[in-house]
Amino acid sequence: METKEFDTVSFVMDYESGELTREEIIAGFQQMINSGVVWKLQGNYGRSAMDLINAGHCTRPGQDSRP
Repeated sequence: METKEFDTVSFVMDYESGELTREEIIAGFQQMINSGVVWKLQGNYGRSAMDLINAGHCTRPGQDSRP
C-alpha cells in the first residue's frame, strides 16, 4: 500500500479551522516533530508540540514512536 506524503500546509489549515480529530492532531504534530518543521513555525506550534510530548502523546525525534 502506498503511503501518502504528509502535507504540512494542509494540516496547519485544517488544524487552524478546527476540522481535525484529537487523533489527527496528535499524528500531525508527530509528523511535524519528526521532520523538525514544527520548530520553524510560529511559537504556538512549538509550545503545543512540547505539551504533547510532555503529556506522552508524541515523542521527540529518535525516540520510539507511540503505537
